[in-house]
Amino acid sequence: MFKLIHYRNRCIGCNACVEIAYQRWRMSKKDGKAVLLGAIEKKESIKFSLTRTNSPKMNKR
Repeated sequence: MFKLIHYRNRCIGCNACVEIAYQRWRMSKKDGKAVLLGAIEKKESIKFSLTRTNSPKMNKR
């Protein structure tokens, strides 16, 4: 299992995370910072556990 930790206060709003993984990230219309979808907010960080069951399907070549 992987854990993503997003420090929203450090976000510069560059949209790179959304471009890489649109199914996990969105940009907030309120302040222009990234939002990690399905995450749990803890004080200054936002945590999300990524397992095989909730990970996006990869394209097989």
